[in-house]
Amino acid sequence: MKKTKTIYYSDPLNEDFGPTPRNLKKITGNYRYNRDNIFVRLFDFLTYRFILTPIAFIYTKVIARIKLANKHLLKDLKKEGVIVYANHTHAQADAFGPPVHFFPKKVTLVTNSANVSLPILGNLTKAWGALPLPEDYTASKRFVKEFELRLKRKGVMVIYPEAHLWPFYTGIRPFTHNSFSYSAKFNVKSYALTSTYQKDKKGKLKRVVYLDGPFLLKEGLSDKEQAIALRDEIYEVMKKRSKLSTYEKIKYVKRNK
Repeated sequence: MKKTKTIYYSDPLNEDFGPTPRNLKKITGNYRYNRDNIFVRLFDFLTYRFILTPIAFIYTKVIARIKLANKHLLKDLKKEGVIVYANHTHAQADAFGPPVHFFPKKVTLVTNSANVSLPILGNLTKAWGALPLPEDYTASKRFVKEFELRLKRKGVMVIYPEAHLWPFYTGIRPFTHNSFSYSAKFNVKSYALTSTYQKDKKGKLKRVVYLDGPFLLKEGLSDKEQAIALRDEIYEVMKKRSKLSTYEKIKYVKRNK
């Protein structure tokens, strides 16, 4: 049996244990979010359906053998644009899983600039739905406009509220209500997608992802109050699901001050 790796952390809100490109792209006012040029849209469609989708399917179903629980929820989810909040615990699975889980809907992943900063691959990730977070006021306006457009086109917007990657982490890290403001702003249904790591009958790793929802907005509350209420509700559901993890590949230990 492989020895469990230990990672020490100090700040669960801001520390990241994922790979980061040397040169990060600045997501400022000149960043192009909208991709409605006819040739760009054709490129996006062809590469998403004929390159990303097969790769994602092979990784998700054949290599990682990820099982999606509560598939019956997909029936209603297909009828409209929705926001899905997920825990961030595996670079490849978090990128390739959603396009397979929610097929045939187009999936957009809200990311940081690292996902669009690599040469060539960065352009492909944009074609495949990566929507990097803005870094100034002008970019923020364009980000929100594009976010709304993709919801209107009945897309699935996937947000990782933990923001940072902790590989194989089996709990749910604390996160703020900020990303839940999009659900309130655009008045859409929300779902939770929780990745768990479990032991099979032979003691080997079995990955199960739980889909929960829809979570609806509370009437009579301000947008901020709705975002906070939604954050609390989804956080509790994700914590409950995370307790189903029984396989610990990496142990995370908080440093003593």
